[in-house]
Amino acid sequence: MTIDNQSPENWPESRDVSPHEYESLRRALTMISGKWKLEILWLLYHRTHRFGELQKTIAGVSQHVLTKQLRELEADGLITRKVFAEVPPRVEYTMTDATRELEPTIKSLMAWWENHGSNTRGKA
Repeated sequence: MTIDNQSPENWPESRDVSPHEYESLRRALTMISGKWKLEILWLLYHRTHRFGELQKTIAGVSQHVLTKQLRELEADGLITRKVFAEVPPRVEYTMTDATRELEPTIKSLMAWWENHGSNTRGKA
């Protein structure tokens, strides 16, 4: 069953994509791509997390890969890392305000999954 607004006749007209548009999209996707980055951002969207919490929550992520992806997200300005001078050391990760602007995109992706997820290879 096809919903009217999803049928091909309602899609935007075909057009060429400018190199600037393509470059902007490519750069944005590069910042958030990575096996665990979207999952990390999703968790941080809800609240601040410590490293150990993230590692326990994200099934299958190794300490090395989690550390690497957190460093990349921090370097790209998508999250902040706060180190507390305690023994043992405590480190917390939080989304930046700029990253919180992804909320409509995250909600749109969730809605897409609700509508189409059962028709994909990534079935829940």
